[in-house]
Amino acid sequence: MQTNGHEHVIEVTDLRRVYGGGFEAVRGVDFSVRRGEVFALLGTNGAGKTSTVELLEGLAAPAGGRVRVLGHDPYTERAAVRPRTGVMLQEGGFPSELTVAETARMWAGCVSGARPPAEVLALVGLEAKAGTRVKQLSGGQRRRLDLALALLGDPEVLFLDEPTTGLDAEGRRDTWELVSTLRDGGTTVLLTTHYLEEAEKLADRLAIMHDGRIATTGTPAEVTAAQPSRISFELPEGYFVGDLPPLAELGVDDHESEGRMVKLRTRELQRAATGLLVWAGQAGVELRRLDVRSASLEEAFLSIAKKVSEQAPAPTTGTGGTNQRHQTKQGKQTKQEYAA
Repeated sequence: MQTNGHEHVIEVTDLRRVYGGGFEAVRGVDFSVRRGEVFALLGTNGAGKTSTVELLEGLAAPAGGRVRVLGHDPYTERAAVRPRTGVMLQEGGFPSELTVAETARMWAGCVSGARPPAEVLALVGLEAKAGTRVKQLSGGQRRRLDLALALLGDPEVLFLDEPTTGLDAEGRRDTWELVSTLRDGGTTVLLTTHYLEEAEKLADRLAIMHDGRIATTGTPAEVTAAQPSRISFELPEGYFVGDLPPLAELGVDDHESEGRMVKLRTRELQRAATGLLVWAGQAGVELRRLDVRSASLEEAFLSIAKKVSEQAPAPTTGTGGTNQRHQTKQGKQTKQEYAA
């Protein structure tokens, strides 16, 4: 399939996943990912992100709908898909007594056309730890090893499930640079993350999931543009909100106040901020604790989650905890499954 000259290497249509007991973790999801694109799948805990990604990885058959990776069904045509993909799980489950180099060599023996293990260890900054046993690695170093093994087959499509959990700030930035380099080289990346800054930094497009459905999708700029910007400040002593210029004339959508602190929300940030500062200058007053900022992805995320929660009926079957227990069990099994 071609759209605007870009092949869709991941196509998901009305995708559904149901666990034992009738819990529907994925409820009719639709999205596509183009070649050479970083696509971030975001959502609250239990939103269905990992359940969706496991279907794309071919770990289970969907209960309904259709999924294609590189033009193939990743579950029924696993042999055609698996050699061309790389997967980084939330938890690797490596043999603790092996060294980093031994683990990489063992995994390379299970990968078609594997790159030299030393090469991928250098990519993720673990070359100095090649002789260290896995059990002696920090949590962040284990995440780096997870990523190294996902890159061994030089994949066309890379699935990254919470790739920077446990990394320090430097490690996170290094991983971001590596993902960007892979993307620039033509690798398609599907990313799940709880770090919204990470999604904003890396993703060409993203989708926000909630309660098994996609609430919104688009570029980070498109998603944040749907949310109002904010201006907050402290009114001078003796002044009240009614002393400000008519808020509607400033392009302010709504406001709230607590004591002398005032918060304005607007979709016309420059107009509102300019009008407010002109008024303050003419009145000869100082607006203390002034904070002017555009909407962030975090605000969009929280707003969408709150809105969908208020609109959705209470679930009648299953719980997020049931889903999480399944995911944890599944994650521990899949390292061996990927090597098959």
